[in-house]
Amino acid sequence: MQVVERWILARPHNRTFFGLAELNRAIHKLLQELNQRVMRHLGKSCRELFDALDRPTLKPLPAEPYQFATWKKAKVNIDYHVEFDKHYYNVPHQLIGQEVLIRVAERTVEVFH
Repeated sequence: MQVVERWILARPHNRTFFGLAELNRAIHKLLQELNQRVMRHLGKSCRELFDALDRPTLKPLPAEPYQFATWKKAKVNIDYHVEFDKHYYNVPHQLIGQEVLIRVAERTVEVFH
């Protein structure tokens, strides 16, 4: 981390950037230089080590993007509804009084028994 601070954050401190895109281009260029720089104790650059060790073991990204979800335990009310974040969802009346799990994602609400 100290190397990154010195190599990327400290070097352009005298320059004035007139937009985020310009700053990002400067950081990208410095990052490429840092990754190509040969480390004395290893005799190889970070890029060479990544290509030799890490890249061969990488797997493709999943076909479906990760979907963040929140889970909550709830007890089914006498009116056969469960509450999540001040919203009420009905469930089969046979579950009255039983504990269920609620999974809430960006576009779905699921209730598991």
